[in-house]
Amino acid sequence: VSGWQSLNVGDIAHTPGILSALKAEMPDAKMTVWIWQNDSTRESVAEFVKKYYPDVDCIWGDVNDDFTVDSPEVNKAMDNADMMIHGSGPMILGEPHLRAFKKRTGKPYGIFGTTIQWTTPELTELLQGASFIFTRETASLDSLASFGITKPVIKAIPDAVFSLSMNDEVKAERWLREHDVRDKEYICVIPRLRKTPYAHFAPEVLAEINDLNDSCKEMDHAKLRDAMTKYVRATKKKVVVCAEMTYQLPLFDELLIDKLPEDVKPYVLKHEYWWPDECISFMRRAEALVSLECHSVIMALANGTPAFYVRQKEDTVKGQMYYDLGFADWVFEIDKTDGDIIYSRLMEIHNSPDAAIDMMNKNIAHAKELITEGTQTVKEIMQNK
Repeated sequence: VSGWQSLNVGDIAHTPGILSALKAEMPDAKMTVWIWQNDSTRESVAEFVKKYYPDVDCIWGDVNDDFTVDSPEVNKAMDNADMMIHGSGPMILGEPHLRAFKKRTGKPYGIFGTTIQWTTPELTELLQGASFIFTRETASLDSLASFGITKPVIKAIPDAVFSLSMNDEVKAERWLREHDVRDKEYICVIPRLRKTPYAHFAPEVLAEINDLNDSCKEMDHAKLRDAMTKYVRATKKKVVVCAEMTYQLPLFDELLIDKLPEDVKPYVLKHEYWWPDECISFMRRAEALVSLECHSVIMALANGTPAFYVRQKEDTVKGQMYYDLGFADWVFEIDKTDGDIIYSRLMEIHNSPDAAIDMMNKNIAHAKELITEGTQTVKEIMQNK
């Protein structure tokens, strides 16, 4: 089960990421994606999956309150499956789907690269019955231990997006050509508010989130603007402002461009929202990425571009995975850093790219080794079920 939301390029990437990881170990296995999202965008997600994995079926169907499913297609898929896997994500979003699978089949199920920060008695029981739990960072291992969850195979396995390798070279090359930008002659910068202001939130919740965001957004993004300004003046290279989530597009000017010095603004460009294939092709050509969002960083690193994660404390504990994998020098806790520190690290990459890339490749190889350990465990459980 995967497919969390299409207004977030990182969430889109989770689905092909887990498919890529599993197919590397089990190329002949039949795989079906039960798409979690329950809106019109699920069809576009299915089309995207089929584009790169034509042999993968995409299905959807709601879970009833008693954890039954009315969709004949979903029931048939559950009956035919040997195992159900919850893909990478911010929490056990597909808990009802796992419950439905367990109730109907009694067959093995597990969690692959998911952050777990809280539980309920019902979720604890579900996790205790899993065949494996792979958290995407070590912080969640501590959470599981505090909840008394010890029964299944438990490991820290990085987010499956580290396995993602796809591209849309045509779109990336067209954009760069139209804007007269050359490979490795630009960096990407991604903004983020402290908490995502989802429109579906209750008015009182949204008001509280907006108050927090308003109190922090200038302080946070002034640090990015400072780094951008120093980088442009030192290198005369371009800065491309990008989005990981659609809500960020209207914020580009306010937070990252309008307050830049006049001599810097001509070097700054804006990119429209994209999906993972175009994002990867574009990031691969950049000199570096500086992002307040987490998953664009993964896509850049896994595809050969140095990337900085400027972490806000409100963005869950998922950022621990970068420390786990050896990227401590490329993680900047927003309340403990400033633009000059970020700029200095950027210039280290600019001045010594080979050393930066060697370190990055070593850490990414380790991440992929851990993911392979995870997929091998899945294969062994399936073979021994």
